[in-house]
This record gives sequence, structure tokens and C-alpha cells, in this order.
Amino acid sequence: MLDSFLLLPGNCIACGAAAGRRADLCAACEADLPWLHSACRHCALPAPPGTGACGRCLRRPPPQRQAVAAFLYGFPINSLVQRFKFHGDRVAGRVLAERLATALENRDGSPVLVPVPLSRVRERDRGFNQAALIANDLAARLGLVVDESLVARVRHTEEQSGKSAAERRRNLRGAFALMGTAVPAHVAIVDDVMTTGSTIHEIARLLLAGGVKRVDAWVVARTP
Repeated sequence: MLDSFLLLPGNCIACGAAAGRRADLCAACEADLPWLHSACRHCALPAPPGTGACGRCLRRPPPQRQAVAAFLYGFPINSLVQRFKFHGDRVAGRVLAERLATALENRDGSPVLVPVPLSRVRERDRGFNQAALIANDLAARLGLVVDESLVARVRHTEEQSGKSAAERRRNLRGAFALMGTAVPAHVAIVDDVMTTGSTIHEIARLLLAGGVKRVDAWVVARTP
């Protein structure tokens, strides 16, 4: 099986082929990475070069000022996200964080990183919070600070996958709370995948209402 094959040193963690010197992705999978080269500045949906803001964000600006996604959610990124998120593959997580850090080399400002929190139930079952691991890896690579206590998930919610945008918003209502009164001026919400943006919007509104002046979103991948 591929899962056991991937445990061999020097094999690609996406397809199992020989990975060469990097020892994480083979040349073919590296070449297939679906980098998101041009996107709306506010929601990170793919857009023609020079677009700035898409029509949807011009009509109804989202609460985050800027959204950065390194990739479109496609192979082999989707495979790495699944391995990391549901199978605890820390090497896959490191690769995702490393590539996101590359996409953020020309970032605007030095925000405090706030990972999307999991409920206690889900974090206990999974054994970790993938957004927190990505945020801490990013902080180490980019010289930034992580605050995992600023936002808490105070209500366990159903899985978002399979739900419509409206259902996702209803599912998240009242799920998060701002902890404490000392808030940074600039925050970047960190997560693995942004689908409809409902989770990030809910947290961004909470942060802005609590006194944060600017909220951005940094994610590994954007679902088009």
C-alpha cells in the first residue's frame, strides 16, 4: 500500500516515487503543484492578472482585507492536506507550511498569526490542530508571533464539508469567542483550506468587533 511505501526514506509523500535530494516531493509532483499565481486580493479566488478585487468583493467586501492562498485545492496539494489533516502526517504538514511561507515572502505587514481553533472534541479526536501546526511553522520561518489563545471555539459544530455556503454560516453562528481584551492591531487568520470563507469571515468579524484594526487570511489552498 502507498501509506507504508511512503514511510521509506527518499520517497515522494504525494505519489511514492523517488523524491531525490529534497526527500519530500518528486520532480513530477513538484512541477504539478497548483500554485495560485493570480487571485482576488480579498477572497483569493482565481482572477485574471491585475484584477485586484473581483466583482463579488467589490459589491460586498469581505471582513478580511487581504487573503493569500498558496495553491488551488488540487493534486497533489489535496493529497498532502488529507494526509496531514486526517492521518497526522507531519512531513506533509511541514511541506504545506514551507510552500505557504514561500507564497508569503512579499507579504504586507507582520501580523500576529491566529490559527482557526478546533473544538475540544475534534482536537481530542484528531490529536492536534492542523491550523495551529501550520501557523507555528510559518511563525518560525517568517519571524512572526502566534497567538493560539486569542480566539476560542466555544461550541462544537458539525463538519463543514458537504454543506452549502448558507448552511456553513448557520453552522458557525456563535461558535467562536474572543478571549481577553488585549488585541493586536493586525491579525492573520491561518488555516489549511478556504472553501466558502465562512469560517474565516466569522472569525474576522469577531476580531474586528473586538478592536483589531486589520484582519488578513493566510491559507495553504483555496477551493475554486
